[in-house]
Amino acid sequence: MRIAVAGSIATDHLMTFPGRFADSLVAEKLDTVSLSFLVDHLEVRRGGVGANIAFGMGCLGLRPALVGAVGPDFGDYRSWLERHGVDTASVLVSDVHHTARFVCTTDSEHNQIASFYAGAMSQARDIELGPVAERLGGLDLVLVGADDPAAMVRHTQECRERGFAFAADPSQQLARMEGPEIRTLVDGAAYLFTNDYEAALTEQKTGWSSDDILERVAVRVTTLGARGSRVERKGEAPVVVATAAEVRLADPTGVGDAYRAGFLAATAWGVSDERCAQVGSVLATLVIETVGTQEYVVGRADFLRRLAAAYGDAAAADVEPHLACPVP
Repeated sequence: MRIAVAGSIATDHLMTFPGRFADSLVAEKLDTVSLSFLVDHLEVRRGGVGANIAFGMGCLGLRPALVGAVGPDFGDYRSWLERHGVDTASVLVSDVHHTARFVCTTDSEHNQIASFYAGAMSQARDIELGPVAERLGGLDLVLVGADDPAAMVRHTQECRERGFAFAADPSQQLARMEGPEIRTLVDGAAYLFTNDYEAALTEQKTGWSSDDILERVAVRVTTLGARGSRVERKGEAPVVVATAAEVRLADPTGVGDAYRAGFLAATAWGVSDERCAQVGSVLATLVIETVGTQEYVVGRADFLRRLAAAYGDAAAADVEPHLACPVP
């Protein structure tokens, strides 16, 4: 199955300040703040919705085509993704902007000062899906994830014009987009991915009820946090899948992206909606247990073991013929 994943590509630069920001603030001078903090720890993490989802799919043995915009500083990140099964040939490299970057400093009381540089992400709107399809010999599904809003709208409209099935995953961009744009992103989607809060926000901003949305999308997938996930199709009983138990809770960042990666990988295998949600849940659990959105390792034997432990031997038996993890 030829899948393109369109979405943001970014790096997170996370620093730790051992003191308190408050000790450096002068109440009478807040209108002319000029401060510099000496930090004692720096972590650079790979991220971005599109890259996270494509990475997860690659770890399960697929080769998704990543579609997004980056800067000339993308070289090391590109090599990392390629080593993990991601096709990066359709990533646009900007001549003028760096890759999107989140820079955050956290003090000893967990207060944060942060900035987000969109950079090359704004050029994702210049990417056309037609050449991607020509290079791959067609596209069976395009995931349109959170990115430059104009890029998201363009990709969705192009999918309709060219007859590409698409999955809508607006996630954090729902907060900044208005009803007409959201309706454009959702209407006609083969899949709609949201979490529980985003599902309510989608209905509020579009003015569509839950039933209205099921009239407009083929499959609606809603993650419910600790309560698992729900998969809905019009005229059918919802499929509700519990979460897979984690060994430890390290960092929830990127959990939703991993769930989508697992769900879409299982969709490519042609298994049931229930199995898709179960595969997504197990992959999401691996992220919860790891600090960073792409630092987990998917071993084939361990993945099947955890799938069986969470959902039974039948689930593992259904997935086993399809799972092609590079790691044994």
